[in-house]
Amino acid sequence: MATSPKTILLTGSTDGIGLATATRLAALGHHLLLHGRDRAKVAHTQRAVRATNGGGAVSTFVADLSRLSDVEALAAAVKEGHPHLDVLINNAGVFRTPEPVTSDGLDTRFVVNTISPYLLTRLLLPLLGPTDRVINLSSAAQAPVDLRALAGKETLSDGAAYAQSKLALTMWSRHLATTLERGPVMVAVNPGSLLATKMVKEGYGIDGNDIGIGADILVRAAVGTDFAEASGTYYDNDAGRFAAPHPDALDPELNLALTDQIDAIIATHVQNATPPS
Repeated sequence: MATSPKTILLTGSTDGIGLATATRLAALGHHLLLHGRDRAKVAHTQRAVRATNGGGAVSTFVADLSRLSDVEALAAAVKEGHPHLDVLINNAGVFRTPEPVTSDGLDTRFVVNTISPYLLTRLLLPLLGPTDRVINLSSAAQAPVDLRALAGKETLSDGAAYAQSKLALTMWSRHLATTLERGPVMVAVNPGSLLATKMVKEGYGIDGNDIGIGADILVRAAVGTDFAEASGTYYDNDAGRFAAPHPDALDPELNLALTDQIDAIIATHVQNATPPS
């Protein structure tokens, strides 16, 4: 896949699909901005990715995406060192956690899987041009979103919270793609069901399918030509094609209501929050 080197921010890069994707992108010579929650794991990942010898620089950032203040700090650090971003891959996600409620009283699954990637995207929009890309990790598991649960007013099981948070991610992806005046290309991607990730092992007790299936489609989504004009779409890697997401994600009114709810949550918990434009 021949392409000029790009600056790519990848969240959740220290294991699973994120690590496999980072390794592939590094081998292609791209400049990688790797995010993780654990400083030691991030440092280890940086060394491992640099060893691919693709020639691109590898920078690192540490942030806990269950804390919206950390998302603000992450965005600020990226902006400080990088005037332009070609690709943002919102890969980090959680299925099961020993702390399902954050210190802000929000559902951790919704914060990590839905709200934080939205906030990070919004904060980094000034770095992204009309032809640049935001790739959001969705899932085949999608279920109608309870806005009260999104706001921390209802308690959900792990499976329900995960499925709802992934549909919510898909919904705001489509909403921003269709309402922002100046790009970037924004696509939600199901990288493949039951891949060999820690999340699948913890959630389902199985080893899972080849993780390269997910990494390969994320590389393609990030730098491949077939995603260059795919803004607002959903790619289903189980089917191997662009496909229809859950019907709720095709409803502009539902997408607007969900995005308004996320904006309200951010306005409550994040200093100096401003709406996207």
